[in-house]
Amino acid sequence: MSVKSPAVYILANKPRGVLYIGVTSDLLVRVAQHKGHVVAGFSKKYGVDLLVYFEQFDDMYAAISREKQLKRWRRKWKIELIEAANPGWVDLYAGMLA
Repeated sequence: MSVKSPAVYILANKPRGVLYIGVTSDLLVRVAQHKGHVVAGFSKKYGVDLLVYFEQFDDMYAAISREKQLKRWRRKWKIELIEAANPGWVDLYAGMLA
């Protein structure tokens, strides 16, 4: 899938740190905005700018539904989801630019 497809993403400020869940139609642009701290809000306040997990979808409705589901999850479940796909909590953004 293209990085311009709808996506749900999880950002962290450090491994097992503060988590932020969002949805976007352009993952690269949105994560760059978080990294540049250009938008005031939660992610800027807590320095949440490491892309540690994402899922891509065919349509925005599915992405929004998944975002709402993940936001209702317990923190433990979110950490387990991240660590199943990204055990080292590596910032996935750099790999997307290559």
